Amino acid sequence: MLAERSIGPAEDGPRHSTALLGAVEEVAQAAGGWGDVGRIAVGLGPGSFVGIRIAIATAHGLAASTGLPAVGVGTLDALGRGLREAAEPGRECLAVLDARRGEVFAALFAPEGERPWEPFAIAPEGLAEQLSERGTAPLAGGPGAIRFRQELARGGAEIPEDSDPIHRLEARHICAIAQRAKAGEGALEPIYLRPPDAERWRDRDNSQGQD
Repeated sequence: MLAERSIGPAEDGPRHSTALLGAVEEVAQAAGGWGDVGRIAVGLGPGSFVGIRIAIATAHGLAASTGLPAVGVGTLDALGRGLREAAEPGRECLAVLDARRGEVFAALFAPEGERPWEPFAIAPEGLAEQLSERGTAPLAGGPGAIRFRQELARGGAEIPEDSDPIHRLEARHICAIAQRAKAGEGALEPIYLRPPDAERWRDRDNSQGQD
C-alpha cells in the first residue's frame, strides 16, 4: 500500500463532500500521479446513504475526467477479505456493519471466499439465532460485531478485541478486489439492502395523511 487517508467527521457532521477530492488527490500523487493510476475503486455499501451516493458520484466524476475505468466493490466483501486474511485456514468469517435502527448488515464468507450468506440486513438477535442454527463458530469482525458483541457471541461467533485492526474497513481491500475484477464487473450501483430513511418517512407521512 502506497498511501491511505481516513476522513473523520467534523463537529458539524460528515466531511465527505468537502474533503474527499483533496484526499484522493493526495493518494494519487503518492502513487506517482494520475499517469500511474490504472483503475479507480469505490465502495458501494451497504452503509450511509449519503456517503454511498457521494462516493459513487465522485468515482463517476473522476473516471470521466481521467478516462480511467471505475470499479465498484461491496463494503462487506472488502471487510470479509480482511477477515479471511486474519482467520486460520478453513474457518468461516462473518463481516458485520452497524446498520443503525437496531440492525446490522452482514455477510458470511467461506474460507475460499464464497458467500454462504449473501449480504442482508437483520436484527443482531436474529443473526445470532441463524449462527446457532448453522452450528459453526465464524470469526466475526466490523463495527457491527463490536457494537453487538454479546449478541453475536451467544450465537457462537468469535469477536476479537475492539482495538483489533480486523474490525477496520481498509481501502487496500477494496482496491485488491477491484484489481481482480474482469471487464464489465463491478458496476457502480449502490448496495442499500433496505429503503432509505427518507422513503420510510414519506411512506409514514402518506399513511398518516390517509387516516
